[in-house]
Amino acid sequence: MGNIMRTIVLWLVLSVMVVALPGISHAVTANDGFDPNANSRVYSIAVQADGKVLVGGGFTTIGGTTRNYIARVNADGKVLVGGDFTTIGGTTRNRIARVNADGTLDTAFDPNANSYVHSIAVQADGKVLIGGFFITIGGTTRHYIARLNADGTLDTAFDPNANSYVWSIAVQADGKILVGMTAM
Repeated sequence: MGNIMRTIVLWLVLSVMVVALPGISHAVTANDGFDPNANSRVYSIAVQADGKVLVGGGFTTIGGTTRNYIARVNADGKVLVGGDFTTIGGTTRNRIARVNADGTLDTAFDPNANSYVHSIAVQADGKVLIGGFFITIGGTTRHYIARLNADGTLDTAFDPNANSYVWSIAVQADGKILVGMTAM
């Protein structure tokens, strides 16, 4: 296990310990400088096979940057953000955005979902799976689930045409996609 993975595991263990102590909130800084510094509780953490970290909870900032309730830290330090927002840092970004490691908006990434984005997962090839209440991405029909290219453009070859809201998406180690939906 490499130093980065040991650091992530240590951070996750310490984060779980902090969450388990009601009424106590403080940041834990790893020895490599990684300091997520969420401003409220972290309820859920997942480490993907590629080592990227997903964080969900009651926070509105993480790393000093607005991240309402969900954040994803990429290997390049960029964070994908999904939810029910229409601006990031004063710039229009409809319900999904990517923020650079320095906290500035990645202006090249603008998928434009027409409704909530509840779940984000990144595939090994860098493509981004999103799920939620939306029915269009960038003006193109995509019912509740879509895949974006790494640059934020719609992957037009992927259209499962779900018939219900998507609440959760995960990618298995073998590349298969798991989807949690509302039963209709």
